[in-house]
Amino acid sequence: MTLLLLGASGQVGFELQRRLATLGEVVAPSRNELDLADAGAVVDYLEDLAPGVIVNAAAYTAVDKAEEESELAYRLNAELPEQLATYAGRNGIPLVHYSSDYVYPGDGHQAWHEGSTTGPASVYGTTKLAGDVAVQASGCQHLILRTSWVYSARGHNFMKTMLRLARERSALKIVNDQIGAPTPARLIADVTLMALHGLQRGQVESGLYHLAPRGETSWHGFASEIFRMASEAGESLAIDPSQVAGIPTAEYPTPATRPLNSRLALDKLEQALDISLPAWQAQLELTLDEFLKC
Repeated sequence: MTLLLLGASGQVGFELQRRLATLGEVVAPSRNELDLADAGAVVDYLEDLAPGVIVNAAAYTAVDKAEEESELAYRLNAELPEQLATYAGRNGIPLVHYSSDYVYPGDGHQAWHEGSTTGPASVYGTTKLAGDVAVQASGCQHLILRTSWVYSARGHNFMKTMLRLARERSALKIVNDQIGAPTPARLIADVTLMALHGLQRGQVESGLYHLAPRGETSWHGFASEIFRMASEAGESLAIDPSQVAGIPTAEYPTPATRPLNSRLALDKLEQALDISLPAWQAQLELTLDEFLKC
């Protein structure tokens, strides 16, 4: 079986390329090989390859820049998934697609459920939601895995940025009123493989699922745990833990509105796969250890 993986150069895509190889031949075109912004090129590529499974980890993820580049964000986050879903439905193959906590309003304190009312407050969130709706409306067999706060040992992400700053500065100010669960790309790839197996065997229903570790924290709490674990691992840091100040979102303005509440209810996925998702702290320890040993 041939699996088409889009977005293989990203954090999630990198991990997926390794995991999906157990299912068959993984074809992961680079940006030079396939321009995803070109709808015609995507159509031609799909027809030539005739994949048995499509896994779409490609997305426009520059949240602030999307406010200026809304057309490109819409192309990659909404139109591309719709194209893939249309092809998947017409050819009777499954599609795996990734979504974001940014599709929710971001208010309140309760965890969002898959059936919660959406209400994105940014271009990024709006385009991601449009992609989700298109996939669901296509009628194709699909898994939409909605996640939050993605990071890994590779690429550009919060964990690596905090480690760099911690080596350079003795004090930092970090937002403490945005709450969610840091989700490593490794976990996303592992669960994707399990869910795809289940979908193909008829043990998992086609649909939308939340995917994140158990527990919650703020960006300030996430950073503090990164610093603590790095210090215990023997890293030499300039940061003084007592000088990591928590600040409200209002003191750190950005072009795109960030959700204050990114909590995701995980019961549906855990029940479907008969698993208990791990705590975010344990996942951070694994990811940090991988990064420090690279």
